[in-house]
Amino acid sequence: MPETLEIPISKLLATRYSQVLTYPSSDGEEAKSRIEQLSQMGISTLRFAGATRIGGMSILGKGCVGVVTQARLEGEVVALKIRRLDADRGTMIYEARLLRLANSVDVAPLLIAATRNFLAMKFIRGIPLFKWAENQHPNKVMVKEVVERLLWDCFRLDSIGLDHGELSHAPKNVLVNKSGRPCIVDFESASTGRRVANVTSILQYFMFGRIAKTLRTSHIFSNRRSIVKILSEYKNRGSVESFETLLGAVGLR
Repeated sequence: MPETLEIPISKLLATRYSQVLTYPSSDGEEAKSRIEQLSQMGISTLRFAGATRIGGMSILGKGCVGVVTQARLEGEVVALKIRRLDADRGTMIYEARLLRLANSVDVAPLLIAATRNFLAMKFIRGIPLFKWAENQHPNKVMVKEVVERLLWDCFRLDSIGLDHGELSHAPKNVLVNKSGRPCIVDFESASTGRRVANVTSILQYFMFGRIAKTLRTSHIFSNRRSIVKILSEYKNRGSVESFETLLGAVGLR
């Protein structure tokens, strides 16, 4: 494991690592302004580690709206999402509201603090779902536990009218920790203004996505025709009863 580089925000401007604050551009004045915002949030240092690389820097992840790195907030390691300068939105506040909504049903990393340019969240020590599937060689019991937990999380999101929007691409939007517990992350494409499809998206991903072959999920989805029919009924009703019927159809009840 590469060593984590930790830089106090008070010294960040003197290094090339300040560019993470204004990715994909280099803007000294904006970086200075954002460092002041970080200080007001209670962020003391940025930590550079992770599988994603930008400009020679190691970070946790990169999306269309922001880049994610580690940081320290009041001594605790957190995940810090930084709004990109070329993002299609001028603030992170709306995403923060949706993340709080997900947190209200115990889904997603806990939101700790938010500003126009930053989201500070609980740091999830996990790996992307597809890497977990490929590298951990999970057995049948482990696979069923992950599928069931994700389905319940998706049902809770459905029940509050919050659609994640990216769960058909679950490899990059689900992290799995060393205990095999999954966590849905990255709500930048989420919405309360469209029909929810979280359960549908995650189930179709496990049934028909690339991961189906890797995990050999045929033992869970042995009767696909019946599952698709019951899933359609769940989409129309969205009730606890129809969801539990769906769990039974995939052998989780």
